[in-house]
Amino acid sequence: MQDTLIIKYIKKRKQEGIEMLIDKYSGLIASIIRNNLGKLTNYEEECVSDVFLAIWDNIEYFEKDKNTFKNWICVIAKYKAINYKKKYLEISNTSEINEDNYYIDKNLLGLEIKEDLDDIFKHLNEKDKNIFIKYYLGGEEPQDIAKENNITISSLYSRLSRGRKKIRESMGK
Repeated sequence: MQDTLIIKYIKKRKQEGIEMLIDKYSGLIASIIRNNLGKLTNYEEECVSDVFLAIWDNIEYFEKDKNTFKNWICVIAKYKAINYKKKYLEISNTSEINEDNYYIDKNLLGLEIKEDLDDIFKHLNEKDKNIFIKYYLGGEEPQDIAKENNITISSLYSRLSRGRKKIRESMGK
């Protein structure tokens, strides 16, 4: 119920909406960012602020029939943190840091992301894993994914929904 009110207020651009969002989800968002940024603590506050701004700016893209508000926020927080980590690596590359360290950090980041994704997708079969990657990470159109896999769009959304449920259950949330 509170999420519905938060969404309604943010869509109407009311300050109360963002205040309620901060009260309810700031701890969760900070935790996700801290997990993904690791030792880059100096970027945490800025990243948290950017997450709230992204939610404010993109609230019209939230679709309650496809995902819960909490999960949508978590995805935004995770990818903002990943983008900050990439940004940090680019800044490191332009400063006078040893080039070998940059490549090691970049490889570690890629490995961390791959391990995170493998951990998330390990409970899905190969076809569903492929669909998830194309839909959520590749940004491909649902029609194209459905056509490529010889399934209907309705079936595609059902697979995505069941997959999200499996992932949530496997993560204990």
